Amino acid sequence: QVHLVESGGGSVQPGGSLRLSCTASGFTLYTYDIGWFRRAPGRQRGGVSCISSSDGNTYYLDPVKGRFTISRDNPENILYLQMNDLKPEDTAVYYCARGSQYTANQEAYEDWGQGTQVTVAS
Repeated sequence: QVHLVESGGGSVQPGGSLRLSCTASGFTLYTYDIGWFRRAPGRQRGGVSCISSSDGNTYYLDPVKGRFTISRDNPENILYLQMNDLKPEDTAVYYCARGSQYTANQEAYEDWGQGTQVTVAS
């Protein structure tokens, strides 16, 4: 059975850092396209970053480029999202998801974690 469990969220001040983890079970993480998504208050969920299963290519939403880094620990079957220089507009619930395409379009993702809250405020 496929499970995705996010952790690592919390409250930080602007400029701070967090590392989100997505622990996968029931499948081998690096054989699937995996993405990070977020839902900010009052907004629809959208793609933040994803990593390709075939070649390890990565995608980042423009506002997070240079600040966020997606990576995988293949032996541990964990996906990470390192978030640096956090801004109040990064406040959201962050989700990881397993997909069938390398895309930021959430329609291509079938299995989702429960989410972890990230709050950036002074």
